[in-house]
Amino acid sequence: MTPPRHGRETGQDGPYDPGAYEAAGAFEAAVDQLVDPLNDPLPGRHASPPPQPTAQDPRGQAPQGPQAPQEPPPEWYDPEGYERDWYGRQGPVLPPAPASGQPPVPTPAPTPPRASVPAPAAEPPLAPRTEETVALRTADLRRTVADGPVVPAPRPEPEPLPVSGGDEPAGEGHSGAAGAEDEPVTGGRAERRRAAKGRGRRRGEPAARPGAGGEAPAKPMSRVEARRAAKAAKDSPAVVISRVVGELFISLGVLMLLFVTYQLWWTNVRADQIAGRETHKIQDDWAKGGRKPEAFQPGEGFAIIHIPKLDVVTPIAEGTSKEKVLDRGMVGHYGEEPLRTAMPSAKQGNFALAGHRNTHGEPFRYINRLRPGDPIVVETREAYYTYEMVSVLPQTSPSNVSVIGPVPPQSGFTKPGRYITLTTCTPEFTSTYRLIVWGKMVDERPRSKGKPDVLVG
Repeated sequence: MTPPRHGRETGQDGPYDPGAYEAAGAFEAAVDQLVDPLNDPLPGRHASPPPQPTAQDPRGQAPQGPQAPQEPPPEWYDPEGYERDWYGRQGPVLPPAPASGQPPVPTPAPTPPRASVPAPAAEPPLAPRTEETVALRTADLRRTVADGPVVPAPRPEPEPLPVSGGDEPAGEGHSGAAGAEDEPVTGGRAERRRAAKGRGRRRGEPAARPGAGGEAPAKPMSRVEARRAAKAAKDSPAVVISRVVGELFISLGVLMLLFVTYQLWWTNVRADQIAGRETHKIQDDWAKGGRKPEAFQPGEGFAIIHIPKLDVVTPIAEGTSKEKVLDRGMVGHYGEEPLRTAMPSAKQGNFALAGHRNTHGEPFRYINRLRPGDPIVVETREAYYTYEMVSVLPQTSPSNVSVIGPVPPQSGFTKPGRYITLTTCTPEFTSTYRLIVWGKMVDERPRSKGKPDVLVG
């Protein structure tokens, strides 16, 4: 409930007239016509009867004993008050009719309006705790004209956000900007955020303190210092040379690995392909039945050797050229002077052959596994010549050409005959020495009679 108002709210255009409310009950009736926007739910009268003042003891307890009967509440809707509050005053407001049993309230004479200084609003008395007074209310801005400006209560300032690095306050060890930055920031959340962003750190992050172990901002270097720092950052010549040497070694290692792969694997693949095509070519020539040449050209294939124990089937070409014969996966016949040897069809002589033990098809890689009696078959246009292994010479000099003579001195043969000699390099993957295997002919079978038994089985 607000205190009585003066001016246009009192029912007259003049100043406050105390004589108008001297009658008993007139003041309460006039106040009941007032509108309190902070307590009334709608313009007009109260939705519920106004609270009746009761005598209470200091402890807030109601006095014991009979109370005077109360009159029923009047109608809640006040059309005049609603019109006055929302559309402005349209005419003089008449005082309300007096309640039953009370004298009428005299109407004061209108007086000319005059300027008056609004008295400060007194604090309203404490109203009983009802549902209408405990809810949140919004100040009515329309009262600023008649009753003076409404001054809102001061807003409590939020607690300042600590910006120092720990719980202890900033001490005297801070200097200059560091001490200024550590001062607490007051104000709203936006001000605290702007202050934290201006300091260059997040909210709540400790500031850099030289005395507390933090690092001070780096001092800009001069041009000479910058040049020295750039020169010191460059690698020394020793480091550059070591890097170059390391890269060279890595490249060399990769090249060697590729070379070994080529020698041990790819050369065998290529040699097997070439030798296979040459074998088919020789067999096709034999099938056509062409004229037998009197002599073969270097690199020309004319026969096929079979070693059943080693599962070897390789063409025989004229000569021992490395590029034309041996590296192509074929076996070469010593047919050139001064190392010329006999052909298989000769009635007497030594048929000497050479082949790789490693890489390029490696047809003679495992001839050291042959044992006396193992068959070696040479297939030509006319017949199959079968030899049996007799002896082996594990190691000899590459210049020992006597091993391919008509009667080899270390073969165990004592007289001329029809022999075969196989030569290759030893040890494996080197060409330091030669490995020699000898055999003698035990059978000659024309092609018209079919393959010998050692090839059929």
